[in-house]
Amino acid sequence: MKRARLIYNPSAGREHVKRQLPYILDRLEGVGYEASAHATTGKDCAKRAARLAAERGFDLVIAAGGDGTINEVVNGLAELPYRPKLGIIPAGTTNDFARAIEVPRSTIEAACDVICNGYEMPIDIGKVGDQFFINIAGGGTLTELTYEVPSKLKTMIGQLAYYAKGIEKLPKIHPVNVRIEYDGKLFEGEIMLFLVSNTNSVGGFERLAPGASLNDGMFDLLILKKTSLADFVRVASAAVRGDHLNDPAVVYVQANRIKVFVDEVVHLNLDGEYGGMLPSEFVNLRHHLQMLVPEKQMRKYLGT
Repeated sequence: MKRARLIYNPSAGREHVKRQLPYILDRLEGVGYEASAHATTGKDCAKRAARLAAERGFDLVIAAGGDGTINEVVNGLAELPYRPKLGIIPAGTTNDFARAIEVPRSTIEAACDVICNGYEMPIDIGKVGDQFFINIAGGGTLTELTYEVPSKLKTMIGQLAYYAKGIEKLPKIHPVNVRIEYDGKLFEGEIMLFLVSNTNSVGGFERLAPGASLNDGMFDLLILKKTSLADFVRVASAAVRGDHLNDPAVVYVQANRIKVFVDEVVHLNLDGEYGGMLPSEFVNLRHHLQMLVPEKQMRKYLGT
């Protein structure tokens, strides 16, 4: 019999996954899995649980929680020679990755439908040193807000917590001097932030990297050059509509290997979590994981 391991954050989604645990396990059993669950207890718990599930030969690992939980599960699987299929049940604040692959975020029942239907697609992930990311990496003052928002506040007010933190940080945004090498090309200058994206959905913006694909072996690199606060707000407003790519303050290219060098202390954001300090090299690992996705994602991948 196939075996599935559900790794869930018990506080995510206002504890909705925790309350629906019997339903999720029953759905998995109904499609032929011997199912079990692991509740995370703190930082890196999901990573350790995913690694253990892979080492024990589980066929499927499901990350239930927000983007941070998914990131930990990916990091637990990425370096192993045997990597189980990956499924997700989105229950976080922004659920950027779920939005990108169109896994329903409305109900756990709908997310379980995706897992149980069994459409399996290869996906790329990013590597930075000894860490991995599945959706986004970035640096710059504003990228820090995703891991500076307290968990309790996210639980209480959801995505409004990010907006509140963003407004608080706006006056503190300052440019940093960088050198960015990508596939043999070079950008040098002062920037407000950079994003190395694996999908089109970043920070709740669904059109930030419209050309991004999860399985083309390429990142979408966005660089916001040094701007005034007023221009920054203008570009951010354009990004909501997807009209930012032709702005003279924005550089948008595709690359599969990117190196970022800085002259000062700049923190790294990996899938919304603190990822250490720059400088860093970002490498795209093409088709590194097999993921359960909605039928329309599979059709898009197959071109049918």
